[in-house]
Amino acid sequence: MPRKTYNELRSSQWFADPGKAGFIHRERIAQAGYSKEDYEGRPAIGVFSTWSELNPCHIHFRERAEDVKRGIWAAGGFPLEVPCMSLGEPYMKPTTMLYRDLLAMEVEENLRAHPLDGVVLMGGCDKTTPAMLMGALAMDLPTIFVPSGPMLTGRWRGHTLGSGTDASRWYDELKAGNITEAQYKEMETAGARSAGHCQTMGTASTMTSLAETMGFTLPGAASIPAPDSRHRHMASACGRRVVDLVWEDLKPSDFITPASFRNAMIVLLALGGSTNGPIHLIAMAKRAGIPLELEDFNAIADAVPVLANIKPSGEYLMEDFFDAGGLPALMARIADRLDLNAQTVNGRTLKENLEGAENFNDDVIRPLDNPVSPRGGIVALKGSLAPDGCIIKVSAASERLLQHRGKAFVFEDREDAFARLNSDELDIDENSVLVLRNCGPVGRGLPEWGMLPIPDRLLKKGVRDMVRISDARMSGTHFGTVVLHISPESAVGGPLALVQDGDEIELDVKGRALTLHVSEEELEKRRNAWKPVHPEPEGYWRGLYAARVSQCDTGACVDCNFAERSC
Repeated sequence: MPRKTYNELRSSQWFADPGKAGFIHRERIAQAGYSKEDYEGRPAIGVFSTWSELNPCHIHFRERAEDVKRGIWAAGGFPLEVPCMSLGEPYMKPTTMLYRDLLAMEVEENLRAHPLDGVVLMGGCDKTTPAMLMGALAMDLPTIFVPSGPMLTGRWRGHTLGSGTDASRWYDELKAGNITEAQYKEMETAGARSAGHCQTMGTASTMTSLAETMGFTLPGAASIPAPDSRHRHMASACGRRVVDLVWEDLKPSDFITPASFRNAMIVLLALGGSTNGPIHLIAMAKRAGIPLELEDFNAIADAVPVLANIKPSGEYLMEDFFDAGGLPALMARIADRLDLNAQTVNGRTLKENLEGAENFNDDVIRPLDNPVSPRGGIVALKGSLAPDGCIIKVSAASERLLQHRGKAFVFEDREDAFARLNSDELDIDENSVLVLRNCGPVGRGLPEWGMLPIPDRLLKKGVRDMVRISDARMSGTHFGTVVLHISPESAVGGPLALVQDGDEIELDVKGRALTLHVSEEELEKRRNAWKPVHPEPEGYWRGLYAARVSQCDTGACVDCNFAERSC
């Protein structure tokens, strides 16, 4: 393919224009301190950074942006740093999911509106990765992704601490009386001890790994710990590579195909990755114009074992994964299941990128004959309680509960659950099914509230898992027999809205079913009496989101086709 000339670049339409508009553009770039020698004849590269002091996972991005720009300058490009909305998972309430599509639109429109020829996207914390890639897929300019990298391993009193996972696990031990408040507080400064996203296989590590699988990053980029000097090397290399992407005119549409998404699904399962993976992949596929459905995950679930022995499904953390060979080593183990002809952002095929990949620790990245779990981490369920589908992370669930029938205890929302869960008046035991509703996309913006806590009295008896069902999401760092993303959600009148205390619910993972054992006649009576109970959304964006968001089985996307109300 012939390389582009400067006059064919988008940015030249701004800066090389001989008329009044070009005068103004050149005048203003001079105002910013740049001379003609800085930009003339060079591709303009956006460096889209989600740095924020309210996003500790990205606190190193000021430095990394400079590394990226150093690479762009070295390769003959003209870097322009552009701040983007930073979706800091720990602080944003009720959920960053409310803003995934807002960031996606911001990325798309920043690219569309400005004199940019290509972009380096800098993200990592949970929703930033899918959001930025959604925007880039929609605009389709030369793009490369710099993952923020996982934080260092947490350590406390001889234990390793994985962010999110162990905060929950040790909290249960605190409530059970097995550790003290003082000991639990010690962990606050021991679990997250460096810049970088969660070092468990939560949503952040999952989605950056899937970005690498799909070819958006340089090989091995997703596994490098954030404080490692090799992370800086990778960032600079991305800056150099994006300049060539522009001259080569290599865009996401040139290498992102159905095979890219199938590879991502396979790797998601082999990683024991986050339950948020399917919802984000479906949303990304929509931006790329590629069909992808929840059922597609079941078609491969039983054929892909979990090989990554990483919390919450396993024992280790991302620093161990990197030392063992990282994502290339894992993909090499399942190479016969992947489409190795898939193209990637470095201009090579996945097969070429995996040549020479080695595994240095068979306990961290397991061989096929000794998997963490013989079946893939995530499966989709359907049934009378979830006509359009829901999901469960089998690798983080209890084997004994994967076939279970119990009586429901229903909570109208998170506030109701926390107010009544430990009430002595509720006859909840380890066989009960805890039901949380009104927390789906329309109800509350789809927060990570699905992992309802075990009642204190049951924790003290040694109970550590129960079946929990909701239309909410769950953090990828969490664990347990938790059924999520019930579609349609209760706030729009789905069957979950009709469940009453004492109803029997059956979970059958092997049969891929979730069944509410209530007669259709009774359900019809309840349906006729039902009224929405979710609160009115506050603010303009939340109101727009609630009015136009789709259900989980279709990616929980904000409609972009206003005429047909389809994303």
